[in-house]
Parts: sequence; structure tokens; C-alpha cells
Amino acid sequence: MPLNIAEKIIQSHMVYGGMKVGEPVGLRVDEVYTQDATGTMAWLQFEAIGIDTVRVPVAVSYVDHNMVQSNYMNPDDHAFLQSAARRFGAYFSRPGNGICHQVNLERFAAPGKIALGTDSHTPTNGGAGMLAIGVGGLDAAVVMGGAPFALNMPMVTLIKLSGQLRRPYVTAMDVILEILRRLTVKGGVGRIFEYDGEGVASLDVTERATITNMGAELGATTSIFPSDNRTKEFLRAQGREGDWIELKADDGSKYADIIDIDLAAVEPMVAKPHSPDNVVSVRELAGTKVDQVCIGGCTNSSYQSLRAVAGILRGKTVAERVNLLINPGSRQVYDMIAGDGSLRELAAAGARVLESSCGPCIGMGGAPGSGQVSVRTFNRNFEGRSGTKDAKVFLASPITCAAAAVAGEFSDVLNSSVNIPTPQEPDKYPVCDNMIIPPSADKGAIIKGPNIREVPVKSPLADEINAEVLITLGDNITTDDIMPAGAKVLPFRSNIPAISEFVFSNIDSGFVKRAQEARPHGGGIIIGGENYGQGSSREHAALAPMYLGVQAVIARSFARIHRSNLINFGILPLTFEDAAVAAKISVGDRLIIKGIRDSVQNGQPCAIENASNGLQFTCASNLNERERELILIGGLLPYTKSKTS
Repeated sequence: MPLNIAEKIIQSHMVYGGMKVGEPVGLRVDEVYTQDATGTMAWLQFEAIGIDTVRVPVAVSYVDHNMVQSNYMNPDDHAFLQSAARRFGAYFSRPGNGICHQVNLERFAAPGKIALGTDSHTPTNGGAGMLAIGVGGLDAAVVMGGAPFALNMPMVTLIKLSGQLRRPYVTAMDVILEILRRLTVKGGVGRIFEYDGEGVASLDVTERATITNMGAELGATTSIFPSDNRTKEFLRAQGREGDWIELKADDGSKYADIIDIDLAAVEPMVAKPHSPDNVVSVRELAGTKVDQVCIGGCTNSSYQSLRAVAGILRGKTVAERVNLLINPGSRQVYDMIAGDGSLRELAAAGARVLESSCGPCIGMGGAPGSGQVSVRTFNRNFEGRSGTKDAKVFLASPITCAAAAVAGEFSDVLNSSVNIPTPQEPDKYPVCDNMIIPPSADKGAIIKGPNIREVPVKSPLADEINAEVLITLGDNITTDDIMPAGAKVLPFRSNIPAISEFVFSNIDSGFVKRAQEARPHGGGIIIGGENYGQGSSREHAALAPMYLGVQAVIARSFARIHRSNLINFGILPLTFEDAAVAAKISVGDRLIIKGIRDSVQNGQPCAIENASNGLQFTCASNLNERERELILIGGLLPYTKSKTS
């Protein structure tokens, strides 16, 4: 039977199951990588499982998120991560080496292989023909312990690219923004996006990676490009030609559906506040004043992108009211722009060049001023994510951003006089891996600072939940809404009691107090809308609510990673069978769910009574066999320990 690219990789890695859409499949994994914002907890969980060494071919621990060292907590976490990598047999990418996704693309991504990463933007590696999937930290820890990765088989959608971009004005960022405009942040749920068509050959690997990176904003399981001569050229330039294989769909392969994109018809696009799918053309915003510009991050900081930005800024000065920040994605890119003079041109124009880290994208420095307009080459513009609640954050390409930095406002770059160079893909990248520490036979001791606490574990599922409704929410609630990021919160990632104080703090300042008061009296329940938990893979958005006593989340639908995280930590995810019921539930209502264990075991709907108003309704759990076992025992950690003991 003819297979598409995703099916070929899944079939070659299959441990159990089949490729029937929606059915469970277990996959052998080639690589697992973590980053410090999620990795500290992942490595604590791996330690708690009780296995001596990682059991995947490659494991990498990156430090790239929690870089601001305003006190002891972040450097303590970095020391822990380095010691854990040494103890358990992982590579360690030191602070300053770059953002995990970009460094992984440069040094580890390989076509035809499967990678898991504790970050939703792991699909960046799909630009090199890798099936790369973002997961929660506990899923990563369990797979590093040798278990197959479990997921429900997604649909595969073909995005067929024709024509070529109108360079240099239109970029890969504009392509993915156009797709977001069409499909929205819910358009990829339960799907893998596979790219093909004559237009693919016109995109280099870093441009493809920009597109697969932001596929996460569609809610997709992952996105992937073929492995072709452009892939081979990239790997050769990185000194890794031996990792290349050709990978393309068979003639006659099937897809759930096909989306056609004419690259020549794409124009410069911008995502307006506060969602990546709130997309319009740049020309519609021409003249809109800009206060801050941020260029770089894991989405748009290739050498070609930053070289083009330097060319636009050459001989100019950033507009007097604009603050321009640039964070190169990797040390390799930093070295290249330093070596060819681009760094000097950026600095001479007034740019502030930051270290190679996530930086402003995750709210770790670089916050805009009150009410300011910030235009960024990043992948998310959720309200408050920048560190400033009332900031207006826009997403755009490096070209659009650089032009705005010079003009002090958005401009229609297609019809402007801006001189935009078109740098070519390098024939050879400067490879220096001295900031990546390989696994060592010298295991050493694990180092834990005073902010690092043990992983909390939930008790097995009780037969009855009698709990208070703590909050009711609308659609598209993000993990940033549930568990904020930023310089104030991120340092507590290894301290669940401390970080739990911030749950829903940007939405409802009274949530934590209500949860703490409800915990001794049966705990709490969260009511959500569609696509609950979209965005980041951060498992703390499930782990901290679990610590606060949340027993269940009832929503119209869930984002994939967050639903998995809820199950992993023993929180029951339920979906309304009648969506209209949600409007009849209020904060403070007491919901009673009886006979839960029997309902879960038999895959039956859960009968729920609202004791506050007498309303009775049913909700579906939609759990597969493995997920039922996890919920019943209290989550993935106790489940895994029971299997390894």
C-alpha cells in the first residue's frame, strides 16, 4: 500500500497498534530532548522512576529558557540539569549554546527518525524530514526510560506548495501566517501536516523549519517536509551528510485532505493581538506606530534571516522611539553574524543584541512598556506572555520587523523602497560543539539546590468526586493562561508548591485561594470551552492544578498535549456531551460524579449532578485502554513505577 511520509516513519518505528486514525499506536523513539523550563521536572521524574541510565539512542538536555540569573534559583537548576545529564547518560547543551530547537536542527535532527521534545515547538525539526513531536516532561521521562511513545494515530493533511515566494519581501513566516489565517489555532488538532509540491524545493531547511515550528500554533501533532537535495545540502554544510536519507511520499499515497498554497500569491502578513491566527496583510496596518521590535527566537533566527536584517539596517539608525532587540537562535548563528560583519551593522544601527536564548518570547526579559506595540518574529502573542499585560504584541517576518524598526511604523514592504538583500544558504556552517558536553562514563553525583523539590504524586482515582467548581472559562484557554511564564514565575519550575501560587493568576487572582480552601473538602473542578490548554507543552499547567487539588477538567474539547498532561497527573479530562450545559454551571457550584471508576473502566459516560441547582448531565472521557489505566492508578508516574518495580 502506498504510504505518505508520516506513515512511513510511523510504520518503521511501530511497537504496537496500527495506523488507523484515532487508534492508539506505540512508537520507538530515536531522540528525546528537554529544555530547562520543562526539563528540570522531567529529569526529576526520570530520577523518581528509578532507572540508572537513559534507554533511547540520543538524549539531550538544553538550557535556553530560564537564563536570567537574578538569584540562585535558575543557576541551581542549570547545575542540576548538567549533573543529571552526566549521571543518566545525556548530552548537555550549556547555557549560551542556543535555543533547543535551532541547535537540535543544526546538530541532531535527521530525516526518517522520531524525536520527542518537552516543548511544543519541537516540530521545528520537521524541516529536516524528522517526525518531531512536543510532549509533556513526564511523557519524555518515561520514554527515556525505554517505554514506547503512545499517541492516538493522527490524520495526515497534505499542504501542497506551488510556485515560489516573491523574495526578498515574502518569507516562510508569511507562509505559515497565511495558513494560520485560513485554518485558525484549532485547525491542526488531531493532524500531522505534511508538505509537498513543486514549491518545496524553493525553500531551504531553515525556512521549512520556520513553517514546521509555527505549525504548533495550529494545534497540530507535528509538521514535516520531505528529505530531498536541499536537506542533503543542509546536512552536508553542518558536517552531517551521513545522517541524510531521501524521504518522500509514495505515488498514490492517501491523505485526509489537501490544502493548496500558491507561494507566489502569499504576501507579507502580520498576526495581530492576541492570537497567532488573528492574521491580516501588512499593508492593512501600514502607518501603525511601533514601540518595540524583537527579531530572532526559535522561529526566525537563521543566519540568512539575520543577515538580511543587518542588510536592511546597514547605514541606518533605528527609529528614535523604537527599542530593537535581537536574539540569535544559536551560537553558530551568532558566530556567523560576528564573522561577516552583520553583528557590527546591527549594533551600529542601535540594535540591542541579546544572548542566544528564548529571551523575550518566553517573557524572560525584553518586556514592552505599558500599552506599547511590540512586533516580533516569534510564534506566540498571547495576552501577557511578553511580561506586560496591556502590551499589544504582533507577529511578523524578520523583513517586516526590520522595516518597522527603521520606519517606526508598519509599512507595506512589497511597495516600499526598502533595500532588502537576499543572502544565500551557506555552503558550510562553522561547526564547533565544545558547548555540548557528551555523555560520560564518569557519572558523578546529582546536584540539587534548595529550590528543587520532589515530584508530587496523585492518589489513585476515587470512586466519587464531590468537588467545587473553581473557575469557568471560554474557548482557546492557553497554558500561558493556566500557568504563566516570565521571569517572575519560571524560576519556580522545580518547586511545585511555590509555582502553584501562580495558577490562573493572569485571569483570576482569587483562583488559588478558592482551590486551597476547597482542597480539604473534595478539591476542585475546572470548566473550560473548546481547545482548552492550547499552546505550550508545559506540564506545570496540569501538575500545579493537581497539587492544588483539582480533580477534573470538563471542557468542550482539549488541546492534545495538555490533555495528555492532565491524564499523566491523574486529573480526569471530560468533555460535555451537551455543550449548552456549560452555561448552566457557575463558580462555587458543587458537582458530584459517582461510580467514576466503573465508568472509566468500561468507557461509559460519567453521570454528573450539580448539587447547587439540581442539574444532571453526562460527560464523556474518551479514554483509550492505556489512558484508563493511568487515570485509575493516579497518573503516569505511579503507573510506570508499578511496571518497573
